[in-house]
Amino acid sequence: MKNTNWTLYTCSGVCALIMLDTNVVAVSLPSIARSLNASFVDVEWVVSAYMLAFASFLLPAGSIADRLGRRKVMLYGLAVFALASLLCGLAWTPFVLNVARAIKGLGAALLLTSALAVIGHTFHAEKERARAWSVWGAAMGVAMTVAPLLGGLITSAINWRWIFYLNLPVVAMLMWLVSKHVDESKDASNASFDPFGAALFSAGLFCIIWGLIDASVALWSSRATVLRFAAGAALLAVFVLVERRQRAPMVDLSLFGRRVFVGAVLGMFGYAIAAQVMMTFLPLYLQNAFGFSAVLAGCAMLPFAVAMVVLSRLAPRAMRHLDDRGILVTGLLIVAVGNVATALAASSLQYGWVAAGMIVTGAGAGLLNGTTQKAILACIPRERTGMGSGISTTTRFVGIVLAVGALGAVLAMRTAASFDKLAWLHGLKASPEMIGRIVAGNAAEAFGQLPPALQAVAQETARYAFIDGFASVLYLAGGLAAVVAALVFVLARPQEKV
Repeated sequence: MKNTNWTLYTCSGVCALIMLDTNVVAVSLPSIARSLNASFVDVEWVVSAYMLAFASFLLPAGSIADRLGRRKVMLYGLAVFALASLLCGLAWTPFVLNVARAIKGLGAALLLTSALAVIGHTFHAEKERARAWSVWGAAMGVAMTVAPLLGGLITSAINWRWIFYLNLPVVAMLMWLVSKHVDESKDASNASFDPFGAALFSAGLFCIIWGLIDASVALWSSRATVLRFAAGAALLAVFVLVERRQRAPMVDLSLFGRRVFVGAVLGMFGYAIAAQVMMTFLPLYLQNAFGFSAVLAGCAMLPFAVAMVVLSRLAPRAMRHLDDRGILVTGLLIVAVGNVATALAASSLQYGWVAAGMIVTGAGAGLLNGTTQKAILACIPRERTGMGSGISTTTRFVGIVLAVGALGAVLAMRTAASFDKLAWLHGLKASPEMIGRIVAGNAAEAFGQLPPALQAVAQETARYAFIDGFASVLYLAGGLAAVVAALVFVLARPQEKV
């Protein structure tokens, strides 16, 4: 029997690697856009290709971990993650980078679900489970704190490719720790891997994300966008029908008949779409609005990340006075207030006020970070923690990828509308390609063909148009957080303790 503390630290480190890699990329997106001459749609896919593959494969990955062994699958996931990181660093076009990011997402799904399942299987008494998820949440918070600063330093000091190369020694160390400190566990009798169901889920999610991301270019009412959404909805409906007929499904759909479980899942979803997604959009705002370098943008993200770490550590104390429902509702409401406050401060171009709003959002995110995971797994039988971790992390990353697509479309459309409104006096009209480059942080390329006298005017106009678009995104995210808080309050009744 391994030392359970080291098991917890090792698995938390594996999960932190995923969070680190996810967020270290965000601050480097403008540099990637300039280096590979990429549009905003290309940049969205850098995030979304990874998230989409990750989210699509989480459910089957959880079942694979239950069947083959969680320790073994964690090691396989780390190996795939390392190879994909190498390919990301070598990428010479946006397409190659996005393919490599998708492969990395598959590896991340294998290692993350298995690591979470090990934690859920090892710590099952109420007190030790609360401590375990608190440590896990703190590790996630530290990764989020370090990621923007690390990404900025690496991008500025060397170049963006090294944010991927540096994963290799970290993965090697984690593979050694997993081999030494993690016991094997499995549940082969109940685990089921359904390739057809997995393909349906992945294809359905892909169609919806594709529609969201390309809507800003193809238009929401276009035939292509409508067909993508319709195909995605149809494929996901067939997935539900297929899963209902499985003897041991990847997703136990009967869980969704329990209000408390639905409330916990909604809490995770709200956390993802209103708080975690800001790790993608905030670096773009800080670089486009303030003109910060990648390093300064990483430093400027610290108020959000530090507040998240501090509140993650305080969450266990809050659990003495509030149940999971209370913490989820409180955290979501704090996130809503923080997003609205940041939106109000965004146009002032006073970093102190923006940082204050980020602190509030980060505080709410810190309360939610470990509690959302704990609340969902508390509804799952111990022997099916692989499936439970798959459901919880799928909810988290489906939320992020949907929010990146939907909020990214809102950002592009609002930026385009504001740019046209501000620039008409100068005879400037934004094309979808121009807006894509503005939002991606590549304004110099967007206006490269304009007369020199107009370039400065166009860039300043683009700056304020982007700020208006970003504020719209924050208002929408704040409203969504408040709506989800109300739903969690209604669904997760005290008598049905999460």
